[in-house]
Amino acid sequence: MKQREKADEEFLKTLGARIAAIRKSKGVTQVELSYRCDIEKSNMRRIEAGNTNVTVLMLRKVCGALDIPLGDLFGVESESAK
Repeated sequence: MKQREKADEEFLKTLGARIAAIRKSKGVTQVELSYRCDIEKSNMRRIEAGNTNVTVLMLRKVCGALDIPLGDLFGVESESAK
C-alpha cells in the first residue's frame, strides 16, 4: 500500500472513531443516528469503522443529526465556542 493510501485510510478511521465517540457521548445509538441521517445501519457502521470514503454532504447530515458544527468532527474549535 502506498504511503498516501495508508494516510487516507488512517484519516477515515480516525474520522469514523470521532463520529462514534461523539454519538456515544450524546447517548445516541448507531441505529438512531443512521435513522436520523436516512441511511442504513450497515452504512453507518462502515462510516464509523472508517471503511468508506464519506461525502461532505453525509458529514453534514451526521453533524445535523448530532447537533454539532462540522468542525467538531475534525477537532476545530468554532468561533462561538471560544
